Amino acid sequence: MVCSNLSFHGDYMSVSRKHTKNFNLQNALSIGVDDVQRNFRPMVEAVEGCEFQLTDVDATMAIYEAFVEGQLEVPRHLVRAVHKQYFEPVHEEFTPRTLFSLQNAFTGAFKELDPIPLQRATASRKEYFKRFH
Repeated sequence: MVCSNLSFHGDYMSVSRKHTKNFNLQNALSIGVDDVQRNFRPMVEAVEGCEFQLTDVDATMAIYEAFVEGQLEVPRHLVRAVHKQYFEPVHEEFTPRTLFSLQNAFTGAFKELDPIPLQRATASRKEYFKRFH
């Protein structure tokens, strides 16, 4: 039996069992819930760390560096989509000019990509935004 472990960090961990005769689903779920609870506080802290305000110049510079300077492994044609989603957000919760909103603008623009480029872009985005923390 193979199942994925719950995680808020985007990590994937499989649980492999050769013999499922003695597999205890309740124990496996309990371990998964414990992991979620243990990782919940760091996730909240990470989100709170992204709520600082960005100036329009800082956001524009981050977008420029990502695409024009090639610091992010993404197709350059997405630059306009990122810019638009950050400066003209569709969802009200992304209206504040924060790092969180900027990351969501990148993520929203990446939805235009096929699965493999999407995965690469998402991994690259994670590394790119580490420098802001």
